[in-house]
Amino acid sequence: MRDETVIAVVPAAGIGRRMGAQIPKQYLMLNEQSILGHTLDCLLSHPRIDQVVVALHPEDQHFRLLPQSRHAKLCSVMGGGERADSVLAALEAVDDASWVLVHDAARPCLSHGDIDTLLQSRERFPQGVILGSPVRDTMKRANDEQLISETVSRDNLWHALTPQCFNAQVLRNNIALALSKGIAITDEASAMEWAGISPGIIEGRADNIKVTHPNDLALASLFLNNLRQ
Repeated sequence: MRDETVIAVVPAAGIGRRMGAQIPKQYLMLNEQSILGHTLDCLLSHPRIDQVVVALHPEDQHFRLLPQSRHAKLCSVMGGGERADSVLAALEAVDDASWVLVHDAARPCLSHGDIDTLLQSRERFPQGVILGSPVRDTMKRANDEQLISETVSRDNLWHALTPQCFNAQVLRNNIALALSKGIAITDEASAMEWAGISPGIIEGRADNIKVTHPNDLALASLFLNNLRQ
């Protein structure tokens, strides 16, 4: 698999309502540049990634201001209303035989080591593989009134992370078919699962966090500083 094309896909058309910011969260400043800038730097600088495709909101006015937007390995497409729509739009722009690494725009603390491990794991999981983090806390299920109804066993439970790695054509076909049938696709692995495929999952670094709430920014800043040491 060493000679196969590897393309990173970054869905970046969201507006990040939970951040409560005036601009999409991927453009918020984190240390010296935007969250998306850090994400793209990691992907663009990895020697095994041949191209990075970013799916943008149709009215995005921020991306063109990023220095990464002019990188020779990067191209952009118009995204959709949901994450799956944006991923599908990006997949339409890549070669069928490629392997794609779909990565959240708001996960700026990705390491080259995790990308290496993910790509190496294709030998074990040729059907596709994702990064994950084993659940370590006690898990509770609550009702609509936030009353605990049960304790859920954490055995074999994982937090799904990104990147998620699949063959481009297979992933595109499964997402398109699932969306056509009104299936809710929350990540790429869920589209594969719906199609009857069981992707592999391997442990990634715990600091590969997604910036979702305002207090995540300080934690991401700390993790980025540690990565660079």
